Amino acid sequence: METWSGITASVVFLGVLALIATERLHLMIAAFLGAMLLIFLHVLTLDQAIGYIGKSYATLSLFFGVMVMVRAFEPTKIFEYLATQMVIMARGEGKRLLLGIVAITTPICAMLPNATTVMLLAPLIPPMAAELNINFVPLLILMVFVANSAGLLTLVGDPATFIVGSSINMSFLDYLLKLSLGGAIAIATIVVMLPILFPNTWHKKLDDLAHLPRPQVNHPRMLALGGVIVVLVLGLFVVGDSLPVPISPAAIALLGAALCLLLTHHSGIDTVQNILRDVDWSTLVFFMSVFVLIGGLQETGVISQTAGLLGVVIGQNIALGSMLLLFVTGILSSLIPNIPLVVAMVPLLKEYLVNVNLVGPELLSPDFAGQVPPEILPLFAAMMFGATLGGNGTLMGASSNIVAAGIAEQHGKPISFRLFLNYGLPLMALQLVVISVYVGVRFLL
Repeated sequence: METWSGITASVVFLGVLALIATERLHLMIAAFLGAMLLIFLHVLTLDQAIGYIGKSYATLSLFFGVMVMVRAFEPTKIFEYLATQMVIMARGEGKRLLLGIVAITTPICAMLPNATTVMLLAPLIPPMAAELNINFVPLLILMVFVANSAGLLTLVGDPATFIVGSSINMSFLDYLLKLSLGGAIAIATIVVMLPILFPNTWHKKLDDLAHLPRPQVNHPRMLALGGVIVVLVLGLFVVGDSLPVPISPAAIALLGAALCLLLTHHSGIDTVQNILRDVDWSTLVFFMSVFVLIGGLQETGVISQTAGLLGVVIGQNIALGSMLLLFVTGILSSLIPNIPLVVAMVPLLKEYLVNVNLVGPELLSPDFAGQVPPEILPLFAAMMFGATLGGNGTLMGASSNIVAAGIAEQHGKPISFRLFLNYGLPLMALQLVVISVYVGVRFLL
């Protein structure tokens, strides 16, 4: 790492975090200014910055596509209708509503990316909260917690689990048998914390359900055709990568957006200009800026050197290494999006294992097709759990957090860094402690 460039990238990144944490600037403006500083201070060239954004085109395309699809359905009032039905099913009780959010979000996030699920389900939250006369922000934050944690239920539930699992050739079934229980424990931890984190909602009860507003669904024909598009998109999300000609989730989301725009325009219920105007562009710009900030840390070697320090401390102690990886990765992931973090840390962990003679040099080969010894699996499991659960800690920790913040701001109630921290920090700490016990009992005793 070049000393000047590394220090500059670190100071700019920490400065952006400080501005967001203290709410002195809108988070998009803070990140955008930070990204521009890296370019004007020659930490990155403009070409390199655009290159780091380009490497994350799949994430941006996925978010844009789903945003357009969700916005296209607004004129049908389907979200208000479904929200009323959920309040009725919960019998007007806050605790049933909280448990219902957990029950609905968990199975979807086991198969779909967490941010995608939040974009699809979050529009239900504000009207539900309005009918119960409660603040919708805590409900959105709960959905984010569940979405992030449920990603641990399967190998494909979160990008971090997939990246780490693929690096050691772990199959979908292997993950279910060996690690999926950790995801279930993470969800159970949230359920136990519901009355503590959300006491006002937990004890809320609406006695007079008969006087709830009864929104009517508009444009049923358009809604039916749109439902076919949604089913097609969700089905392709699940099987797209396994088709003879694989289709990426980003391409699927963009196809869904194009079909929804066609349907909306042809039916005349809204205009393309209105839909595109209402896309959450500030969230998209924020993500692009964060990719540049993380690119500065990668380009200057800050992330690799930080991760490399673990090898010096761990030695050959697998138990100590697993616990350190779990908590250090969790803390780092609460500040740095988990995808670039695990991309940087996986090769470093492999190199450390080879250097201390715990595995052979074949593990470093790009064509490695074998299985890692069972005794070192706890290290990779700890990295998966820490990188995923750390996202619950702060507003910057996961893409789904930022998506939820954008949706909340569109409905007039921004989620501040401090507010999210009040909910997220205790939950993240408890989840990491509980998962450390699980890892210790499951693999180390």
